[in-house]
Amino acid sequence: MPHTAPRIRIATRRSKLAIAQANAVAERLRALEPATRPELVEVTTQGDRASAEGAPLTSKGAFVEALEDALAAARADIAVHSMKDVPGSVPDSFALVAFGERADAREALVTRQEAGPGNLGELPPGAQVGTSSLRRRSQLLASHPLLEVVPLRGNVDTRLRQLDAGDVDALLLACAGLDRLGLGERIDQRLDVDVLVPPPGQGALAVEFSAERQDLSDLISRASDEQAQQAVAAERLLARKLGADCALPLGVHCQRTASAWRLLAVVADASREVLRVELSGANPLALAETAATRLLALGAAELLNASH
Repeated sequence: MPHTAPRIRIATRRSKLAIAQANAVAERLRALEPATRPELVEVTTQGDRASAEGAPLTSKGAFVEALEDALAAARADIAVHSMKDVPGSVPDSFALVAFGERADAREALVTRQEAGPGNLGELPPGAQVGTSSLRRRSQLLASHPLLEVVPLRGNVDTRLRQLDAGDVDALLLACAGLDRLGLGERIDQRLDVDVLVPPPGQGALAVEFSAERQDLSDLISRASDEQAQQAVAAERLLARKLGADCALPLGVHCQRTASAWRLLAVVADASREVLRVELSGANPLALAETAATRLLALGAAELLNASH
């Protein structure tokens, strides 16, 4: 018989997107086990404070560590993260699971509402594109060198307001975040992963909990999607092999096709140099190992070190 937990306290950041993600996990857990009573425990992270101040992120796990502290102090039973924010390795005392099916991992181009639908190829020379991500900036300028990238920080709502106020001509955001906020209609173009490679884990939700909680492991595993788990595991393995984190310009996407797994990875730097590897095969973890070896041979370590 499945274990029934009367209450599950869910640690989450306070942003609108984080709350939406935590509520999605809560609803799924209730569907799996109606006896559960999920409760949100809102936490402010170092990453949230940096974003509010317009400051760059300075450490791995900026959006994660405070939630792990809540788990360690038994103030929460599970923590919900965007998988792309989770460092490549988590403490041995915690288990980490990609929760449910993966949402759209692609990047979104968003333009001002009055400008009407557009696409990346239609942006004129000198158009200002807002993003604080070095990964996005490097890939964008490598393929569209006449565009101008403007550093833009803050949550999704803040950046959309800056866009609509005319501070920039377009934004690059994650499709998954916009979709989860009910803002999918703002997306002008969903950029194919071959055009702009997303970060490891984008589109996947992460649920973290004490490794000793077999009851939670049993419940949460029932919400897992095998293909999402394997794809995310491969992407995170590649990031670990390269020593990269969410603040560095690594893009990697692993996906099951009709006949095999496909893994695409890029490493870029501020000078617009881009190293690219594309592989396919039967084992996604083996693809990640091979991709890491090839990228390191091409000089990925030097590019990533230059980006610190």
